[in-house]
Amino acid sequence: MSQSSAQGPSPKQEISGGYCFFKGEIIPLADANVNITTHALNYGTGCFEGIRAYWNPDQGQLYMLKGLEHYRRLHRSCRILKIDCPYSAEELLDITVRVLQKNGYREDVYIRPLAFKAAQVIKVTLSGLRDEIAIFTVPMGDYVKTEGLSVVVSNWLRVADNIIPSRAKVTGAYINPALASDAAAADGYDEAIMLSADGQVSEASSANLFVVRDGTLVTTPVTADILEGVTRRAVITLARDLGIPYEIRNIDRTELYVADEMFLAGTGAQIAAITSVDRRPVGDGEVGPITRRLQEIYFRAVRGYEDAYRDWLTPVYG
Repeated sequence: MSQSSAQGPSPKQEISGGYCFFKGEIIPLADANVNITTHALNYGTGCFEGIRAYWNPDQGQLYMLKGLEHYRRLHRSCRILKIDCPYSAEELLDITVRVLQKNGYREDVYIRPLAFKAAQVIKVTLSGLRDEIAIFTVPMGDYVKTEGLSVVVSNWLRVADNIIPSRAKVTGAYINPALASDAAAADGYDEAIMLSADGQVSEASSANLFVVRDGTLVTTPVTADILEGVTRRAVITLARDLGIPYEIRNIDRTELYVADEMFLAGTGAQIAAITSVDRRPVGDGEVGPITRRLQEIYFRAVRGYEDAYRDWLTPVYG
């Protein structure tokens, strides 16, 4: 594992302690509770984001990664679900900085903003319901290991955008990747790759997917029932800046078996190298040169070591 990837507790560790933002103020996390009749708990009528902040011990600084981009995407998800968010993306960013400062982290952190239907009613609808905004934070290491991932093409299909909007991070929709991820783990794999209803590659259970063929980086289009990933855009930016050819196009399942390299890209996954798919080695079964190059500069950038990508970062302290 790269020494610059996230360090800290497992994402499966129970969350407790610290401070969060809830009902318009920063309060102890233990006091931020909802009733069991809450609409979002019963029907999945909420949306969320996942944001990372990386600790730089040399600079004594915690850097939030692409916070504004995430909050702008949260606003788009809210529009799809008819959730009224009373805060601008800039205001949400400022609130998050204050929550992180209140918690006083000196380690890598995961940030979870959540917008949801808070009304305590039975009716299945989106309109005319009370909404709520919350933000909590937790120390967290790698979501998946960043090297040597073994993946499987899932028999659970990716939910289609005209069934549940895949470009919105809808809370209820995550039963779809949960089923795929759990089935993959039960069969001894690290992750699942999901196909769209048309049989073409969509993305991994909780991350976008990139393959390398003949020196060209390839990823699926936003019309392939994928989440429009913030890290996906960052990888494309890095590829362009490094002079790596890239394509955005449909990917057939069998292309996975002849790819030279393959990796996941997402806030949680970061850039995570895949070395086997359906028990077939990817390339020579090792992390490929393009994946390695992208990993190295990405992990330097997120910790504030690459001046060219300082605009990706929001410093939390000072």
